[in-house]
Amino acid sequence: MELKTKSKMFCACKNSMGLETVPNTYICPVCSGQPGTLPTPNIQAIRFVQQVGLALGSSIRSESKFDRKNYFYPDLPKGYQISQYDQPLVEGGYMEIEEKQIRITRIHMEEDTGKSAHPKHAGYTLVDLNRAGVPLMELVTEPDIENGLEARLFCQKLQQILRYLRVSDADMEKGQMRCEANISLHREGEDRLSGTKVEVKNLNSFKSVEKAVLYEIARQTEVLERGNTVTQETRGWDEIRQETVSQRVKESAHDYRYFPEPDIPPMRFDEAYIEDLRRTLPELPGARQKRFQEEYSLSESDALLLTVDKTDSEYFESVASELLEKFESKEIKADKSKLMKLAVNYFMTELKKHLLKNADTVEKIRITPENFAELIGMVADGTVNSSAAQTVLEIMYKTGGDPSNIVRDHDLVQTDNELEIAGIVDTVIASHAQSVSDFISGKQAAFQYLIGQVMAVTKGKANPKIVSEILSKKLKSLGL
Repeated sequence: MELKTKSKMFCACKNSMGLETVPNTYICPVCSGQPGTLPTPNIQAIRFVQQVGLALGSSIRSESKFDRKNYFYPDLPKGYQISQYDQPLVEGGYMEIEEKQIRITRIHMEEDTGKSAHPKHAGYTLVDLNRAGVPLMELVTEPDIENGLEARLFCQKLQQILRYLRVSDADMEKGQMRCEANISLHREGEDRLSGTKVEVKNLNSFKSVEKAVLYEIARQTEVLERGNTVTQETRGWDEIRQETVSQRVKESAHDYRYFPEPDIPPMRFDEAYIEDLRRTLPELPGARQKRFQEEYSLSESDALLLTVDKTDSEYFESVASELLEKFESKEIKADKSKLMKLAVNYFMTELKKHLLKNADTVEKIRITPENFAELIGMVADGTVNSSAAQTVLEIMYKTGGDPSNIVRDHDLVQTDNELEIAGIVDTVIASHAQSVSDFISGKQAAFQYLIGQVMAVTKGKANPKIVSEILSKKLKSLGL
């Protein structure tokens, strides 16, 4: 995972994560591997990794160090990568998915490499070092994941935690988060770790993670059932062919010739430092979900949906707080649970509809939580009906206007006047004889059509419940 720091891991160059950049813009003698330069660790990146560890119930090592991992790539200018080997920052912990604990082995830091480009038919390679030195966090699990679904769920929940902590945007499509799945099978009755490990590199979507693991399990099963031996290797995922493909024979740790990084002293962290770090942790998704259920009387499913994204949950909480104040002050007379359910429904359906259509997030919209809460209160108290509320919300989304002003300016206040509604119902019945006949003959769809006509005449202002009751009585009398 690429960490969301301002600067790179071992120099002051700008972290280019997520930026559209001109090649080789954010580089210096350190990250471009010039002789005689010295790395300086990014303290914020180290704290980010330790925060992730604390969020997963891991142990923060009191002593840790950096190591050199030696291998050659054109986009690795030093000829080695600064990583961590036997003393990672974080050890242990677990993540729970589907009521199952996936144990964490370790979480360590390293620097990213540059990026190579191979122009078609050019016969040469271009190297961009903007990414070289970007801080990376690598998390390794115990062999507890048993299928593609569990692998996908693990990655999705990890992304959620990273975003809640704001240590990384963890966007897989942008390469900010990548999964490397190690798959090995064992024969029945043998030790579960006796199989040959195959690594599938750089999976860049949750779907790819699930599909690659499923494919590799099937492929290795077929190899073993034929009586052959699985080759220890590194494979890639071919999205077009929907299969894994061999890339190279898998290296072992000793092939990298790890040794302690001589230019960076070992790091030591005391209990006071770790406790201070623990106090900086925000409320995590699971805790927020439970609190939403208790404080706002939400169902488990509603609370889960609202806490998937941190910014969504923060926006909804501001809305809910406003609604509770209005409820306690008797400004809104509707039932509390009905109020919160309305807020959830309008947020997750009506507001999300606009967000998806415009590729927006709640951080960018013009609708303030206060105005959104006011609209929900107007719906709950019957000031506007559902149809009018959708119109008001659309205008609010475009202009950021106050809902009460919009309702007044567009004459959208709901009417409950039964005499007025009854007169309009009579007019609609008289002008839609065929639909009336269809209803009397048993076609229920005709009833909804007639309600729609009444609502159209009233420009959506009539109380739908009263319209339904009056229309039903009048049609039944005609049927007799």
